[in-house]
Amino acid sequence: MGIPTVDKFDIVEVKFKGGRKEYYRNVNLLHLTTGDAVVVDVTSGYHIGWVSLQGELVRLQMQKRKIRDDDNITKIYRLATQKDLDKWEETKNREIPTLYRSKQIIDELGLKMKLSDVEFQADNTKATFYYSADDRVDFRELIKLLASEFKVRVEMRQISLRQEAGRLGGIGICGRELCCSTWIHDFKSVSTAAARYQNLSLNPTKLSGQCGRLKCCLNYELDTYMSALEDIPSVEKPLKTEAGIAKLQKTDIFRKLMWFSYNDENNWHSITCERVQEIQEMNARGESPFNLQSNHAKELEEQIQKSNMELERLDKKFSTTTKKKKKKKRKGGEVREQQTGATSTPVREAKGEDKKPTRAGGNNQPRRENASSGEQRQGKPRRNFRNRGNKDEQKPTANPNQAAANPQQKAKPASDGQNPKTPGKRRFPPRKRGDQNGGE
Repeated sequence: MGIPTVDKFDIVEVKFKGGRKEYYRNVNLLHLTTGDAVVVDVTSGYHIGWVSLQGELVRLQMQKRKIRDDDNITKIYRLATQKDLDKWEETKNREIPTLYRSKQIIDELGLKMKLSDVEFQADNTKATFYYSADDRVDFRELIKLLASEFKVRVEMRQISLRQEAGRLGGIGICGRELCCSTWIHDFKSVSTAAARYQNLSLNPTKLSGQCGRLKCCLNYELDTYMSALEDIPSVEKPLKTEAGIAKLQKTDIFRKLMWFSYNDENNWHSITCERVQEIQEMNARGESPFNLQSNHAKELEEQIQKSNMELERLDKKFSTTTKKKKKKKRKGGEVREQQTGATSTPVREAKGEDKKPTRAGGNNQPRRENASSGEQRQGKPRRNFRNRGNKDEQKPTANPNQAAANPQQKAKPASDGQNPKTPGKRRFPPRKRGDQNGGE
């Protein structure tokens, strides 16, 4: 079996200067690709254009533009050669001088028209002048002067302001090339109702494009807004409540929220579309709710009580967390003091003794005693801080048997003032301050 063949649509879309597109028949079945320069048949001559579309998509475009597939469609001669392109470049260089000279002639005649562009045919036998005007213009005298000046056949074609902006081109406010000069060729009317449905400010400087008319992009999202507006009620008159008359200030179409204010106040209250419909039904029956949010005052009081309970619960939670943080800070401070060796000694429960007075200069730390090597390690804090009491009570005896035999010998000092551990050296008790008997 052979490969089935599909009849290819033989009409090709060709693009010319200014985005103008025409349709021509590929009679000779030339192998064309998009962007090829071709020589096409026009009235009384030929012209050069570029292939922009071919195949079945051309059939759809013709149906969209309501162009019939009949004998009025002219044919494509051939692919353009380098000689054809060079001749077309020479005729193209005449366009700008011709445009300036034509504007001078129009000013001399005093015609109320704006000449925007001139396009020469590739065979240099015809020139098309594009202009825009508000009223009807009698340009018969102008055609005679232009034909005698440039030695070509003259065709005057009036275009709209949108088509004029498309032929001139430019960059829009979005930062991209104008849509009318790239892909839009069928211009639709744009009204201010499209801006109202989209909640846009009716500012002509922001809504108008470079052509001076409303922007074509206002119609892009209009269908989406129209479908979203079906669920939003229309508020033709203010809503009546016991708190006052509420007037509509703003509507969020996609979130379906509506903002109202009482008696032209600055405070706005947002409610849902369902709530607005409910209030409208109540007003139709001759009833009015307490306010926009609730129907009765009791409901409002319950809401206030609930909010107060939540605030109290949050306050209690916050107070407990702050207390825990303070306790953690105190513990951390004690650890730092212990590591630096500046821990404060506990207060002695002195029998018949007062607390020690503070030293001069505000230092309340107790005076350290000279500790032997067996009593305290150097450079390390003591670990057992709870059982630390009188220094003499915790000191172990040299001979435990001797201490058990003479229990009173522990409290008596040596009679000769000598240290029992180190004989020959006198040991004096530490000086005590603030004794009741006056001290030594």
